[in-house]
Amino acid sequence: MRTYMAKPNEVERKWYIIDAAGKPLGRVASLAAHILRGKHKPTYTPNVDCGDHVIVINAKDVILTGKKLDQKEYIRHSRYPGGLKRTKYRDLLATRPELALEVAIKGMLPHTKLGKQMFSKLKVYSGAEHPHQAQKPEVWGREA
Repeated sequence: MRTYMAKPNEVERKWYIIDAAGKPLGRVASLAAHILRGKHKPTYTPNVDCGDHVIVINAKDVILTGKKLDQKEYIRHSRYPGGLKRTKYRDLLATRPELALEVAIKGMLPHTKLGKQMFSKLKVYSGAEHPHQAQKPEVWGREA
């Protein structure tokens, strides 16, 4: 028997909702990256984007365990001398909780063109509302 390799035009995509309220940031990010890559499907192929669309809601209610809230930092650089900017996750979750989740999920995807394509299927919202009712998203049953 030969190994099945999925073709890009054969992939069927679904929409899933993950509720991040009260769950650790890394667990939610890991679950979302797993679905975006398509590893939950029996037809998973590493070199093909066979993942599904993911909607993460309630990003403002995600938690960080231990002292990470005050010790973990979001670091960016403007590419100018002295342009390093550091933000504690306590401030980041208070002002831009979507960004905290997006950074965590992006780091768990491949750092290639394929990873960018997978990341484009991610939608993160700080509240419980989202504008994707027309896609008929399903609530992800196998929670982290």
